[in-house]
Amino acid sequence: MTKKTVSPSIGILLSLSILHGLNDALQSAVTASYPLIKDDLALSFSQIGLITLTYQIAASVFQPIIGLFYDRHPYVWSLPTGSCFTLIGFISLAFATTLHWTMCSVFMVGIGSSTLHPEASRLTSIASGGKRGLAQSLFQVGGNLGGSVGPLLVAFLAAPYGRTYISFFSILSVIAIIVAIPVCRWYKNRLQLLQQENTTMKVRTESPLPVKTVIFSISILLVLIFSKYVYVASLSSYYTFYLIEKFNIDIQDSQIYLFVFLAATAIGTLVGGPVGDKIGRKYVIWASILGAAPFTLLMPHVNLFWTVAMSFLIGLIISSAFPAILLYAQELLPYKLGLVSGLFFGFAFGIAGIASAILGKMADLHGIETVYRLCAYMPLLGIITWFLPNLKKN
Repeated sequence: MTKKTVSPSIGILLSLSILHGLNDALQSAVTASYPLIKDDLALSFSQIGLITLTYQIAASVFQPIIGLFYDRHPYVWSLPTGSCFTLIGFISLAFATTLHWTMCSVFMVGIGSSTLHPEASRLTSIASGGKRGLAQSLFQVGGNLGGSVGPLLVAFLAAPYGRTYISFFSILSVIAIIVAIPVCRWYKNRLQLLQQENTTMKVRTESPLPVKTVIFSISILLVLIFSKYVYVASLSSYYTFYLIEKFNIDIQDSQIYLFVFLAATAIGTLVGGPVGDKIGRKYVIWASILGAAPFTLLMPHVNLFWTVAMSFLIGLIISSAFPAILLYAQELLPYKLGLVSGLFFGFAFGIAGIASAILGKMADLHGIETVYRLCAYMPLLGIITWFLPNLKKN
């Protein structure tokens, strides 16, 4: 039987990218609000680390579970359900008056993110029409663009007026629910079509490599995620504090400089997937993680201008790794797209959360600059990419 060629569903891919952007704008707004929360509630860096840990646990531990569940039991309305959790959590966060209330609020936001990432990533693969690198990069760049907007929302709409103003950001969750409705209808029709063709979302495709090699490769990819996200956690959670302490700038300026880094990650993400389609994902992973090392090692030792410039280059280079890593893993286990997406998104968030807690404690004990000097060495772990098999040949 001749295999039919399927074109990418561009409208659905754009909607999923927008949903990712709206979700990640709110996620980054949470971390960008840390200086406001710290001042309002008189918290230490260690307590900020606990807040981040709580959020990342909710946004990581549940991701592979949710991904595996939806692999087996597709649910059409999963995306707006996740946005409802984010909506409730964000309103609660704006008015939280205690550490525990704040932790519960970010936990709700984390559950929303934990629902969106594996499910939207799986739908991206379904809608890709075989152009998975392009589709995944489009999906990821939406998240990165949204993530870069979060600090600006805080800088211009909340920082000048007070923390309660972040409650207005929950409007983005309402927009996300509206955007998700056409995606849900498309997904429902897609499921019905698959049932009519006597197929399911659990069609098994053989892995291109032996089981032991798959396990070994997945382990290497997780180490690479570890190296990337420990460093990214130092920037996303503490970069504003670092700039304020070292260069004596105000909160609003620090948020703008954080935007520079996050905007660079959006640009880099758009490149990683399509380039990986052409030259092989292994080479993209190699260049993006190890290639960032010279700049991470230099950044703690330069002035404000070069710090911002280095952060831009680091974001540009290192951000191309994740779509390449995720697609590489999906190609290793093509019959468990939701599980793989949840595992890697979840592990990334979990590592970021644990790292934030540890780095917060380290900042309290030894100073924020020490954190950046130590984390600068993490991208050197990218050298283990050498041991990954080249799937492009397969």
